[in-house]
Amino acid sequence: MLRLSLLLLALATPLYAQVERIEPPFWWAEMPVEELQIQLYGENLGGYRAQIDHPGVSIVRQIAVDSRNYLFLYLNIAPDTKAGNIDIVLSDGKDERHTISYELKRRSPQANRNQGFDSTDTIYLLMPDRFANGDPTNDSIAGMLETADRSDPTKRQGGDLKGIHDRLDYIQDLGMTAIWFTPIFENDMSPDYGAYHGYAATDLYRVDRRFGSNEEYRALIAELHDRGMKVIMDMIHNHIGIEHWWMSDLPTKDWLHDFETYGQTNFQGDTPADPYASQFDKDKLVKGWFVPEMPDLDQRNELLADYLIQNTLWWIEYSGIDGIRMDTYLYPYPEYMARWVEEVLQAYPNFNIVGEAWVNTVAHEAYWQYDLPGSSDGYDSKLPSVTDFPLSFAIRDALIEAPSGSTGLMRLYRTLAQDSLYTDPNQNVIFLDNHDMTRVFEHLEKDPQLFKIAYAILMTMRGIPQVYYGTELMMGHENRGGDDEAWRQTMPGGWNGDERNVFSSKGRSAQEKDALEYISNLTKWRSGTPAAHAGKFIHFIPRDNTYVYFRVLDEGAVMVAVNLNEEEIILDSKRYSEVLSRFVSAYDPIAKRKRNTNSPFAIDGKSAAVFDLK
Repeated sequence: MLRLSLLLLALATPLYAQVERIEPPFWWAEMPVEELQIQLYGENLGGYRAQIDHPGVSIVRQIAVDSRNYLFLYLNIAPDTKAGNIDIVLSDGKDERHTISYELKRRSPQANRNQGFDSTDTIYLLMPDRFANGDPTNDSIAGMLETADRSDPTKRQGGDLKGIHDRLDYIQDLGMTAIWFTPIFENDMSPDYGAYHGYAATDLYRVDRRFGSNEEYRALIAELHDRGMKVIMDMIHNHIGIEHWWMSDLPTKDWLHDFETYGQTNFQGDTPADPYASQFDKDKLVKGWFVPEMPDLDQRNELLADYLIQNTLWWIEYSGIDGIRMDTYLYPYPEYMARWVEEVLQAYPNFNIVGEAWVNTVAHEAYWQYDLPGSSDGYDSKLPSVTDFPLSFAIRDALIEAPSGSTGLMRLYRTLAQDSLYTDPNQNVIFLDNHDMTRVFEHLEKDPQLFKIAYAILMTMRGIPQVYYGTELMMGHENRGGDDEAWRQTMPGGWNGDERNVFSSKGRSAQEKDALEYISNLTKWRSGTPAAHAGKFIHFIPRDNTYVYFRVLDEGAVMVAVNLNEEEIILDSKRYSEVLSRFVSAYDPIAKRKRNTNSPFAIDGKSAAVFDLK
């Protein structure tokens, strides 16, 4: 008889005191999937077997694994099963029988939940730890490994969900329609590592208590839905944090890739689509650890793959999120990622997913979007949206390179000229910068005119624009901490005691006021202009350091003219007559001026002119 069971029996304590963890902690009736995997963890639980006698619920499989402390149950839950508690009877095969109660909740009403996101949206990316601190009492939690330290930018700063909630008016006033948070999972990691970013999860079913609670996260999403906004959740299936509770007792020997064998990944995301790639390089990418503090998961393990998919469905149903941004999409097994996408979208057809595919070329980016035309290896990722790094690099570099050969605006033109490689480039998430890149204002050598050109391109380009927090203020870099911390500053005014408050007009510099007004006006204009986010893209080969393109939709269109010359240029409207001849008037939403489309267009030096054509 189990030693712990004897102790529990002697104390007249039910078995659930022995079950240390049940994941997922609860489920729902009438879910779009019928199978449920329950992971039970506790001392010697692998020696028990389960029985369930509940209408509509049956045990399909129960699996003991290498560690005797786990028991995996696979249940089938019929569509007509009623909400309520399921009694799971566990027996050691002798005389020990104990019952635990597992709850099937009622599903929340589906209005304004799991809506997806698309090119009509503008996404605001923020890091909860760096945006605003609404509740100083949760900055440091007793028993957690890392405390807040405002004196060290590589450490946790104390931002939280309450800080975001208190500044939703600010975000919405910018014209943003969706928010993407970097991960909110518990990251109870050593302070020597600094896991404020959220990508080293130590509990996949719990919001980090220094951000708030699961309930606060769900309430924040509900508030955003009430405002007509959406939420994109950041997930990671490539790795966990070294302090994850699994690490002290792995379920199976093949739960992780062996660091001693594979070391660190090669970070070469081109290899899956490379027809000549060696197996050594492919293995190094997929099986190598991202960093030594992030153990690499082996999704070939069926129990783990099911666990991760189940965790995704749990968060979608629990929180009501509208989409997922999957981190390090290129690093897990491609077959697993395709299965994950397919099962999530089958369960939630209106949902959307964007995969982080950090590669340099259009061909390698397009490989990861669904229904890849002419795929040489037959791989179909099923993935609706990819992060468009090639376009981001092209915009950033085009504006600072000399206008000759393949550089300057020709770089941007030639990148877009390869869009036929994508299944649907209008589903790409496009951006100027993010939490892993040099801030765009810094990259553009802190030139406000180039910054405005870049933002005008972002707001009129095909795809789903994403704006990194602080961009609206032309935020540059701070010379403190490591490279990451240089572009992951806290927002001034987000903390009590800050010298100024950029969330208020009084706390902004003249440059910040100008940038915020420009961004807010252009973002809101985009939302109300269907051609700007749905129009057919037509462009003309750059000439004399200028680039002109259109977004054409039914009776309306948008014209964008980029001029990188220092002096004003006059565009000959005849060159663009195939589009302009259909329209009579052109309204400039930035300068708020109207003009006739038949006359030449004067474009100020070092600017991007945007025209709403009617």
